[in-house]
Amino acid sequence: MSEKVAIILAAGISSRMKTDTPKVLHEVCGKPMLAYVLDACRGAGVKKMYVVVGFGAERVQKRFEADTDIVWVRQEQQKGTAHAVLCCKGQLNGFDGQSLVLCGDGPLIRAETLRKIIEKHEAEKASATIATAILDEPKGYGRVCRGADGNITAIVEHNDCTSEQLEIKEINPSYYVFDNKILFESAAKVEPNNAKKEYYLTDAISIIIAGGHKVTAIAALQPEEAMSVNTNEQLGQVSRIMEGRHQESAKKDFKEKAGKRCH
Repeated sequence: MSEKVAIILAAGISSRMKTDTPKVLHEVCGKPMLAYVLDACRGAGVKKMYVVVGFGAERVQKRFEADTDIVWVRQEQQKGTAHAVLCCKGQLNGFDGQSLVLCGDGPLIRAETLRKIIEKHEAEKASATIATAILDEPKGYGRVCRGADGNITAIVEHNDCTSEQLEIKEINPSYYVFDNKILFESAAKVEPNNAKKEYYLTDAISIIIAGGHKVTAIAALQPEEAMSVNTNEQLGQVSRIMEGRHQESAKKDFKEKAGKRCH
């Protein structure tokens, strides 16, 4: 089993939330969003997290200063997800294991889901593995395009989709596992040929496929796990889902303790 690290993209500005608080520090049930992503990585066996920060970097680092398994990486300019990954190249240039790539504004991801993605990646001996979800309302998400054989051909961001691609329900919530060397080789080749003129990590997937490497996908995510937070409304939705999880966990713990007392 290969050694694993995580690259967590957490440099975003919470402009639509109308606040100067870094997005990943907004709280869900009393904890910053980023804390849930870090805990999911730890639960999946990741020992080191490379967190890419930009806006409000000092505040984010201060909040997690007690966490000794985090390496902080600065993205001084927001040029897209592939650019954010490349900011970690200096730290991970010689690493020969697996790199998970996640976003810090997706607090509903579960450790067991990450373990499924890793297991799929290793079983398939893939160069890259994508976790997907099926959504009834996929607006805003990148679409997963597949060929007649069912294999992935590309991931297309919402703003770049054709009318036909917009009908696709399988989406990319941005949870990946890569062989680290192939990740950085492909990310370095990405060009900003899209509506936003940004360097998209999704384009690295197409580059990996074109290079003859295996890319696999697993529909491992529940729809709620695909939710990211960009607005106060979404923050409220995620908080309600998380509260429900906490209540279910408390009920389960109570039943287990009651069962033990009965024996």
